[in-house]
Amino acid sequence: MRRQLLALIGTTTAVVLAVLLVPLALLVRSHAEDRAMTDATERAQSVAAVVGGSLGRGGDGGSGRRPDREVVIGVLDGLNGQDQPRTSVVLADGTVLGPRAAGVSAAALDLARRGRAFTYAPGDERGGGRVVMVPVLGAQQGGTPGAGGSSASVVQVAVSEERLHAGVLPSWLAVLGIGIALMLLGLAFADRLAARIVRATRQLAAVSDRLAGGELTARAEPLGPRELRQLAGRLNELGERIDGLVTAERERGADLAHRLRTPVAALRLDAEGLRDTEEAARIGESVAALERSVDGVIRAARRAGAAPDSRWCDLAELTRERAAFWEPLAEDQGRALHVSAPGQVPVRVFAEELSAVLDALIGNVLDHTPEGTGLWLTVTTSADGAYGLLTVEDDGPGFAEGARDAAVRGESGAGSTGLGLDIARTTAEESGGVVELGASREHGGASVSCSFRTAEL
Repeated sequence: MRRQLLALIGTTTAVVLAVLLVPLALLVRSHAEDRAMTDATERAQSVAAVVGGSLGRGGDGGSGRRPDREVVIGVLDGLNGQDQPRTSVVLADGTVLGPRAAGVSAAALDLARRGRAFTYAPGDERGGGRVVMVPVLGAQQGGTPGAGGSSASVVQVAVSEERLHAGVLPSWLAVLGIGIALMLLGLAFADRLAARIVRATRQLAAVSDRLAGGELTARAEPLGPRELRQLAGRLNELGERIDGLVTAERERGADLAHRLRTPVAALRLDAEGLRDTEEAARIGESVAALERSVDGVIRAARRAGAAPDSRWCDLAELTRERAAFWEPLAEDQGRALHVSAPGQVPVRVFAEELSAVLDALIGNVLDHTPEGTGLWLTVTTSADGAYGLLTVEDDGPGFAEGARDAAVRGESGAGSTGLGLDIARTTAEESGGVVELGASREHGGASVSCSFRTAEL
């Protein structure tokens, strides 16, 4: 978004500068031409006055003064210095004093001799430039006046193309520098403006992600333009509204679960008082399942109120802790309990949920394998470090044929309800992992492997 804003503002600034600076560059060129031609016209008029005064006397008149042509030639030599327009005089008899102006046609010269002062453009094929032609009225020498007084001398000032546009290139470079400076200034201002808008937008996106992740206390700080500040305010109102609704729903769920505990306890007592033991056992199992469901509702209500940062625990540490808890019972049954859980493996699972998974898997081995069967708990990480792996193995008879898939779905199989494996499956999938059942390669019995997405501390 920031790059797009910069591109948009940069393009707009470039167009505006082009609209302003291109006419300014043309104006600079035109001004240089006008200045050069004005200087040439004034020079021609000055020379015409000198020529008219010198040649109009008709020679030195025996006074011993310098001949008139030499006076004119001296003036022209003084004017035709380096980097100056070439000035010349065409006398009435066709004699040219000074450097001849190239490309002047006979028609143009004849028109000037008739008393017309004008600027003549020889054309690009003759080197370009301009020639200012000024007639010297009353100065006739070396010729016979023709009809209409066409034998006047003519002063020619030739302005070359380089002289005509002298100083244009530095002026253009200065204009270009101003344009670049204005462009950079505009981009710097646009970058600051875009950074402000992008920062406010990213903050709103981050707060939205936190709200979507369950952090209902996340709030946005009003930043940026008025519209984004209004959006931040509405997002905060939405977060407060969601937080209030979730809190009320959580409280209602917890209250309902607690209210169910009393009638469930009464059902358990009634079931235990039945005379038919089979019927009592069946109803007792149903009541136990109902108790587990009530406990699940209470745990879910508590998790809904927990901070998102609390959704992690150390898989290795919790495995060692639960193994230590079950070790006395394993020793009573003559089982060898082996634990391999080095280091720290943080996973995205609540500690109480992972404890329930470990208790269910360890309990399944203790309950459904012969006494003396060994038990191995192994904690590792995946090759890319994205998952923490928990493997529970034994050297018992393994899973019955066709019982693996049924157990994962929570259905009855191999003499159990399959609820323990269903707890493991649900917890692993909620964290982004899976549960796999199979046979232990090293020990020959059953193998349950659970993967949990790792957490960043």
